[in-house]
Amino acid sequence: MKRFSIAMLAALAATPALAQAQAPADVQVGPASPAPPPPAVSSALTITLGATGDFERKTVQYGCTGDQESISVDYINAPPNYLALLPLDGATLVFNTVLAASGAKYAAGKYVWWNKGNTASLYDLTQGENAKPVLTCNEVTETP
Repeated sequence: MKRFSIAMLAALAATPALAQAQAPADVQVGPASPAPPPPAVSSALTITLGATGDFERKTVQYGCTGDQESISVDYINAPPNYLALLPLDGATLVFNTVLAASGAKYAAGKYVWWNKGNTASLYDLTQGENAKPVLTCNEVTETP
């Protein structure tokens, strides 16, 4: 049985016509090493904001009509960053504040979350400029 070094096999592989003509019939290539397992998926994400001074995090519960009966929204106010975290489509989406004529308006991907006082609405921009909100919500207050 002939033995071939890795360099010899690599040279044969580099010239396919030569490899077919001169490769010994008894050369066998074993299975490749098993692939390493994929990296573990983390369920946490850390976002570092270059905020100056203190920041505020507030969770607001809303009762809604539309695609969901209720939603819990986290607002993070860390000037100059103002964020809203909404659980949508099986994930938490990070909304960033955008210019609004009134209230606070946030955008993430195809969605706009707009709150004014104790009410808020979620719009899907793919449904058109004048489309009705997919969620209309009122803040749930726990008064005795």
